[in-house]
Amino acid sequence: MNNIFENSENKNTDYIKRFVEKDTGGDPVYSPMDPPDAYKPMGIDPVPYEELHPSIQCLMDEHKNALKKIDQFEAVLIEIKTEGLNKERNKKLGEFFAFFDNNVVLHNHKEERVLFPFIHDRMIDNGEHGAGDIPETAVDVLENDHVKMMELATLTFSLMGITSRITDPVSSALLMDTAIEQGLSLVEMLRLHIFREDNVVFPLAHKYLTSEDYETIVNKMKKYFSIELPVNKNTKN
Repeated sequence: MNNIFENSENKNTDYIKRFVEKDTGGDPVYSPMDPPDAYKPMGIDPVPYEELHPSIQCLMDEHKNALKKIDQFEAVLIEIKTEGLNKERNKKLGEFFAFFDNNVVLHNHKEERVLFPFIHDRMIDNGEHGAGDIPETAVDVLENDHVKMMELATLTFSLMGITSRITDPVSSALLMDTAIEQGLSLVEMLRLHIFREDNVVFPLAHKYLTSEDYETIVNKMKKYFSIELPVNKNTKN
């Protein structure tokens, strides 16, 4: 299996993805002077948005909206780091975490309950999996991302909440710096996760999922999330 998270220029792999590689050799060693580029996956042909099934288009549309919110969150974190916290910035933080709770979590549920099981099965059927006794695919990586982003979001939110209760200014400033760094890590994780889905896993879904798969996906999107999608569009027989 070609490693779908490999950089075509320097042949390094996205280090987060090593555990889904099929190669049986030891883990690669990476130099800080020559890091892997996670944003340049090798061997994945891009698929125009218009050719994707509506179920995938729906998730990609949610990604676009999420990226706008992520940009706003990053901007306010940088403002707090350089200029300090005020009422307006605190309000923006609250808006992001409300969006995360109400939208990002629901988005992840849609993927995990409806789309991911089909992608996981089809990747295994087509040899796109690791070499262990329990075959792992890129879906395992994405689901692990979902857990990690929840942990980071909770940590960032909690640290910021504690900061507001600390009366010592030095301790408060140090804790806020830690919270900001965790928040910026969350920003990068969310962006990379969305990139992996839009540019790696969703094109693989387009390549491998069948019309029967999509029909079931459409039915489940309606059953679980009250989302109406057309059945017969951009699918293979």
